[in-house]
Amino acid sequence: MNMLASRGQLRASFLRWALFTVPLCVLLGFLSGQLGSPDTAWFQSLVKPGIYPEPKWFGIVWTILYVMMGFALALVASAWGARGRTAALWVFAVHFALNLAWSYVFFGAQQISGALALLVAIVLTLLVVIALFWRVRRLAAVLLLPYLTWVCFATALNYQFLQLNPQADGGTPEGAVERVRI
Repeated sequence: MNMLASRGQLRASFLRWALFTVPLCVLLGFLSGQLGSPDTAWFQSLVKPGIYPEPKWFGIVWTILYVMMGFALALVASAWGARGRTAALWVFAVHFALNLAWSYVFFGAQQISGALALLVAIVLTLLVVIALFWRVRRLAAVLLLPYLTWVCFATALNYQFLQLNPQADGGTPEGAVERVRI
């Protein structure tokens, strides 16, 4: 026998990782959502793009996506000895930190253009994560494809918010005084 671990041992390792990574991804996603809220007067005053879905869908979709990310992460984390595993995990960590920062940048700091730049970085790092996950566990990469689709949609939505509300970028309310240094 030349296997490092039996199928049962690999399955048990995946389940242990999944019991950690799935709740962690969901919890961190929930907490990042608390750093900024669409319930603010600033967001309510924005002109909404035609593609803006009903707000209830965001919580549903993000919960599903965070669960799928957690399972994808568990698949890669449980692939002990796989070539590229460590790099894939580190790039995912950087990517996930960018993902978690978006809610604060858009809703908390009210930086629509900053959030758009962050989304571009999120898409680019996600493409790298998918490529690295593909090398370790193909199913892990496939699990991230709906997330990639949603993030691309979010990028288009963020861009439309910026186009429709250029005066709101930076959280400067209309008619507010702005200091200029000379």
